[in-house]
Amino acid sequence: MTLLDFSLRLGLAFLLGAAIGLERQWRQKSAGLRTNTLVSLGSAAFTLISFSITSLEDGVYKGDATRIIGQVVTGIGFLGAGVIMKDGMSIHGLNTAATIWCSASVGALAAVGLFAEASVVAGAIILTHILLRPVSIILNRLSSEKEEESYYYYSFKIRCKEQVENHLRVLILNTLRQDKHLKLHSLKSSDNGNPAYAYIEAVVFAIGNHDAEMEKLAGMLTLEYGVTEVSWEINQHTNVSTESES
Repeated sequence: MTLLDFSLRLGLAFLLGAAIGLERQWRQKSAGLRTNTLVSLGSAAFTLISFSITSLEDGVYKGDATRIIGQVVTGIGFLGAGVIMKDGMSIHGLNTAATIWCSASVGALAAVGLFAEASVVAGAIILTHILLRPVSIILNRLSSEKEEESYYYYSFKIRCKEQVENHLRVLILNTLRQDKHLKLHSLKSSDNGNPAYAYIEAVVFAIGNHDAEMEKLAGMLTLEYGVTEVSWEINQHTNVSTESES
C-alpha cells in the first residue's frame, strides 16, 4: 500500500467521522465531534495496519488482515460501555455508545477501500439521528400518556431503630403529600419480636409510573439516622383502559 493510498483512506475516515460527530456535537451529546472523529480514525488506522503488515505473494495475501478488525470491534465495545450510565431506574448513553460503534465501522470501511460504502453508512447514521429523533420523541410522549392511564401500587419495607419510627412515618407522609399523583394507601409498623427495631410497611398508590420517585424516596430514607434497611417493589399494575373494556 502506497503512502498516498494510506492517506486517502485515513482522510476519508476522518471526514466521515467528523460529519457524524458534528451532528452529535450540535445535539450537545457527550460523544461529539472529536470523539467520533477519533473513533473513526482509530478504527481506520488499526485496519490499515492489518493490511500493511500482510504481504502479497503469488497473488495470495500472507496473513489474515481481518484479525485486527475483529479486535477493533471488541475494543470499541469496551469504549461504548464507558459512556453508558445508570441513574436510578433509567439508563443513559445507549444511543451514544451505538453511535461510537457505528463510527468505528465507517472507519474500517474507509480503510479497506470501500469508499462508497463508508459514505453510505455515515450518511445512514446521520439520517438516523436527524429523521428518527422526532419519531422517538413522539413515541415517548405517547408512551408517557399511556402510562398516565395506569394505576400502580408500590410496597415499601423499612427496618429502623425503634426511636426513629415516628419520625420516618411523618417523613413518608410529608413526602407523598408533595406529589398529587401519589397517595398513601396503607402504613403499618411492627417489631417482629425485637423491641429494639421497628419494621415499617407502606403501600403507595400512584397514577402513572413513578419508579424514579420511589427510588428517590428509598434513597432519602436510607440516609436517615437509625435506618438499617430499605426496599421497595411494585405490588400491582393496573391499566385503566383495559379495566373499563372488560
